[in-house]
Amino acid sequence: MFLLLGMLQDSYKTNKIELRNHNSYFFWYNNDMKKIIITATAESIEQVQALLEAGVDRIYVGEEKYGLRLPHNFTYDELNRISQMVHQAGKEMTVAVNALMHQDMMDQIKPYLDFLQEIEVDYITVGDAGVFYVLQRDGYKLKTIYDASTMVTSSRQINFWGKNAGVSEAVLAREIPSAELFKMPEILEIPAEVLVYGASVIHHSKRPLLQNYYNFTHIDDAKSRERDLFLAEPSDPQSHYSIFEDKHGTHIFANNDLDLMTKLTELVDHGFTHWKLEGLYTPGQNFVEIAKLFVQARDLIEKGEFSHDQAFLLDELLHKLHPKNRFLDTGFYDYDPDMVK
Repeated sequence: MFLLLGMLQDSYKTNKIELRNHNSYFFWYNNDMKKIIITATAESIEQVQALLEAGVDRIYVGEEKYGLRLPHNFTYDELNRISQMVHQAGKEMTVAVNALMHQDMMDQIKPYLDFLQEIEVDYITVGDAGVFYVLQRDGYKLKTIYDASTMVTSSRQINFWGKNAGVSEAVLAREIPSAELFKMPEILEIPAEVLVYGASVIHHSKRPLLQNYYNFTHIDDAKSRERDLFLAEPSDPQSHYSIFEDKHGTHIFANNDLDLMTKLTELVDHGFTHWKLEGLYTPGQNFVEIAKLFVQARDLIEKGEFSHDQAFLLDELLHKLHPKNRFLDTGFYDYDPDMVK
């Protein structure tokens, strides 16, 4: 049916085929059409169910030891239950195994990988070469998504991990301007995920930077995400860089949360059909309602019915649902690449 509506053509230097249908592109990899995939984090079993009912395609969860910057650290029993819920709904489950590994963590990782394979998770996110080595050495069947946070900025870098570690997909850094982002599909050989909503990490240190500051200033205070601490630039008192510390070190986030609702058509037009919704700083039902807005946008795009006015209407609704003490912008998306240092 799609062939009657559009024009089929081979893409230069890729194994990808593009199919134009009026206002949107549908992209094929290895002659297998890929729909828009929405991945959403989850903070509870109840929210997992709500997100599945909202129409997201993948649930992103993890536990405390091997997962970074999660809205909630689930137990093994809870992860098993989530896997059952997700697969009964015909959806997919991604588990975060993207921590910066020390040797003691690597020494203890096999039982966790065994567990994830046993409960049949669909994907795990990995950023450490040691984990890829263990997965290949011991013949694990787990599908992997390359996630090295701010370091993933090159198509050839992603292709390297695809060829040498069998990576199925990759998570792109959030600091890539659209002018550079749109060049990547010419070389990319596997799908790449783009954050379209939520808090964007800009720095991660294994060092306890907050605790060090507290020690120096003789402050006794909490360091958790729930404490809602932030940094401000001396030259800009209105700046608001969220910061927290956990067993993985110190995490610092961009001044504003990311919102690409009005850029979705451009992303799809250039082959970016894997979207991530990050609920780290957007708790409760509001995050589910925001996910519904992106599901609505996805459905309209796939029908070729997503207009400029609809995008801005959904974006207005999103702003109303976003936490009042946090701000939104498009991040690096509209930056001149020469201005990014």
